[in-house]
Amino acid sequence: MPSYLQIENISKSYGPKVLFEHIGFNINEGDKIALIAPNGTGKTSLLRILAGEDSSDSGGRILFLRDIRIAFLEQEYDWDPALTIEEQVLRHSAPMTSGFHEEERRDYRQRLRELLTSFRLPDPSKPMSSLSGGEVKRVALSELLALQADFLILDEPTNHLDIEAIEFLEGYLKRSRCTLLMVTHDRYFLDRVCNTVMELDHGAVYIYKGDYQNYLEKRAERIANYNAETDKVRNLLRRELEWIHATPCARSGKAKYRIDAFHELSDRAAQVYRTQQVSLEGVGGAARLGGKIINCRDVCYDWEGIPMLRDFTYNFQRRDRIGIVGRNGVGKSTFLDLLTGAITPDSGLIDRGETLRIGYYRQQGMDFRPGDTVLDIVPDTRLLGHFLFPHDMLSTRVERLSGGEKRRLYLLTILMQEPNLLILDEPTNDLDIVTLNILEEYLTEFQGSLLIVSHDRHFLDRVTDHLLVFTGEGRVKDFVGKFSEYRAYVRDLEKTTHGGPSSPRGSLSAAKSASADRPAPGLCGSNVGKGLEAADRTKSRKRTWKEQRELEAIEVELPRLEAEKAELEARMSSGTLPYTELQAASARIQALMEQISQREERWLELSE
Repeated sequence: MPSYLQIENISKSYGPKVLFEHIGFNINEGDKIALIAPNGTGKTSLLRILAGEDSSDSGGRILFLRDIRIAFLEQEYDWDPALTIEEQVLRHSAPMTSGFHEEERRDYRQRLRELLTSFRLPDPSKPMSSLSGGEVKRVALSELLALQADFLILDEPTNHLDIEAIEFLEGYLKRSRCTLLMVTHDRYFLDRVCNTVMELDHGAVYIYKGDYQNYLEKRAERIANYNAETDKVRNLLRRELEWIHATPCARSGKAKYRIDAFHELSDRAAQVYRTQQVSLEGVGGAARLGGKIINCRDVCYDWEGIPMLRDFTYNFQRRDRIGIVGRNGVGKSTFLDLLTGAITPDSGLIDRGETLRIGYYRQQGMDFRPGDTVLDIVPDTRLLGHFLFPHDMLSTRVERLSGGEKRRLYLLTILMQEPNLLILDEPTNDLDIVTLNILEEYLTEFQGSLLIVSHDRHFLDRVTDHLLVFTGEGRVKDFVGKFSEYRAYVRDLEKTTHGGPSSPRGSLSAAKSASADRPAPGLCGSNVGKGLEAADRTKSRKRTWKEQRELEAIEVELPRLEAEKAELEARMSSGTLPYTELQAASARIQALMEQISQREERWLELSE
């Protein structure tokens, strides 16, 4: 396949820190490339140079081999809270669409509305100021994807997205014929979208065709080969050293070229490959934890009239490893604030144990004063060194750190407190993959309890073994198992309720049990403290005649709702609907999505 883009001799430094120097590589048409590197080593800088938002220090050349349209998603989207969604997108995308013909502009708006609906933002008149961080990210992605650019450059596209939005974006990019270069820490997303891994390592670029596992294997081979060559050089250097240290009489006749070669060997022998990575050595473990951690009974909380939590009852246990999942805006972060005492419930009881020591890693990051340095935040130089803050970075102001470096420093401030309940709200955002792998290893050995809000499916699979699923309107469901098992369960449920081959009972027995506003035995329901016997009695209760009729009616109604939704989506995709009909169809699809979700949840309750 011919080269699509040629990059030659580009460099970037910030003060004395060299990110990369005189690098070059080619990108072929249709490549879908994941750029991997530790935080602070130049990933975002490289993307900005390729997108034309920054320049190379060394000049160099960036050559696109034909006229193509480029679209760049930065980590921070520039938005105006005074605008509606549609006003924001049309104003922000104006520089890109200014050369469009009238028909192209009409098509762009059509695609934009379809994408907003797919990302669950069907009302373009909604004000930007009312959106959550995840919804703002979905607006940014809708704007970018609607451009149908030939070359997409994406910087952490899954940050702040909920899992449904990630899976939609994953499918869209996988089907798209665009050429793609992106930075991502989401390993499942990387494997399902990308066919190439590009590594930025020690200021050089290395290309690996294939998936993430192949990259790990080939990278290990490259480092082993490099160090093997270095060992050969060391052996040669030892022999040359014996020769150079021979008697003064013999040394007087030594050839100058051989002496020069000796010094070159000395330099090469010193270049053993050193992998810089975060070390959690010395951070400390969990403080002693008593029998009571946090007991919740009938907890309710509303925010501006919207129910965030309804009648939540659960006793958190020692060594709980709980993942909290759900759509953006359903109350996950609010739930954490309730547990930690940052806000108080409207009703119900939250009782915390006397030995409880909470480490709370907030999604919005750490607070620091302007001018604070790395050493001001963490005055332990040894721990800072383990977290890749060497001596020459200790006086660096926090505001000058990269997003990932700020996150890494914040994580250190939490772990060094030696908490026995570790609460992490979106800990994977902005962290590089190597740091995530090490954090996962630490958390699997952590002796306290874990409570993690995350949309990173790989991370959840590695460190949690049961889920609290927030479904909206204050409802919380409990699923005992890993996230991949939960998603398999949901897919099996969708097949059975939408006319698939399996029976409802078969789908439930194929997956680990989940509750529908009623917990699995011993978990978050109204029977806390009554033990397994009471839970088993609840589980064995048979459906009434009325409930059986309701279940059968739902199984008839769901396929009809899905068919109507599919028909409306097809009409919206045709490009022939007038604007007023398009708005009506979009609103109806949103209503159908809510009805389908409610019917599925009720089906699950009745089936159990």
